[in-house]
Amino acid sequence: MQWTGVMPALTTPFDAKLQVDHDFLAAHMRWMLDNGCSGLVLLGSLGEAATLTSAEKESIMRHAVRAVCDRAPVVAAISALATEEAIALAKAAADAGCSGLMVLPPYVYRGDWREMSTYMSAVIRATPLPCMLYNNPVSYGTDFLPSQIAELAQQLPNLAAVKESSTDVRRVTAVREVCGDRLKIFVGVDDAIVEGIAAGAVGWIAGLVNALPRESVELFQLAAQGKSKEAFALYQWFLPLLRMDTVPKFIQLIKLVQQELGVGNARVRGPRLPLAGEELEQNLAMIRAAMCSRPAVRSTPMPAGTAPGKER
Repeated sequence: MQWTGVMPALTTPFDAKLQVDHDFLAAHMRWMLDNGCSGLVLLGSLGEAATLTSAEKESIMRHAVRAVCDRAPVVAAISALATEEAIALAKAAADAGCSGLMVLPPYVYRGDWREMSTYMSAVIRATPLPCMLYNNPVSYGTDFLPSQIAELAQQLPNLAAVKESSTDVRRVTAVREVCGDRLKIFVGVDDAIVEGIAAGAVGWIAGLVNALPRESVELFQLAAQGKSKEAFALYQWFLPLLRMDTVPKFIQLIKLVQQELGVGNARVRGPRLPLAGEELEQNLAMIRAAMCSRPAVRSTPMPAGTAPGKER
């Protein structure tokens, strides 16, 4: 398990009956790897994990591991309401052949540090797989402070990385200050990637990469190589789309970009609904304007026969 590079937080594709479209998911994953992504993260927030049953999650993990065939690490996000449920899902990920875990705080309940450290420790210790801690206080209300992350790193040998989604790039330097090189730090919000790399992040759990993988990898590499002029030029083009990753309807928006570019469809499970009316038209106009000035570095087309959006 190499914690580095651009790893998509995969969207979960649904067919016309809102069932998981495993065939398209497999093609989508392979296409993103073909365009330079270093790994794949399943079942996160962008993957609509809260709408998936445990059986669906386990099926997605098994199908994904088979589809990738050891080309790159497959990381399973672990999110649940109860500790035992999270432990069972972690063990299922290990049994399915996943390379690592991204562990989220529990849904709904916002516990204190004693409760959250106990929860995280139980899930991370449930398997020998290397784990990433997902810190997203904006969405989940639980904020793992740098000192608390350092405490977990001291206690848990298989805690290997942290996804920092607080939207405060200073957290990257703060975690490095207390942890040194003990943990690999990933940026978890799309519109902070260049700043995050400058602060010392070595990876990106990305959202718009689902539609624009080559462009995302190029942006990451330019920033990592210190080519600030070239990175900013690409960043400036990309930012209106990357900011879609930071709003409540980020799932609908990213799936809409996929649909517009022919690499997915906009179907979501309830309670979410696809965008409609003026909101839809405004975002379509933004996407289409960006595509009119698309940079020379472009993702390759998806292989023939994997056309999304067609009812199967």
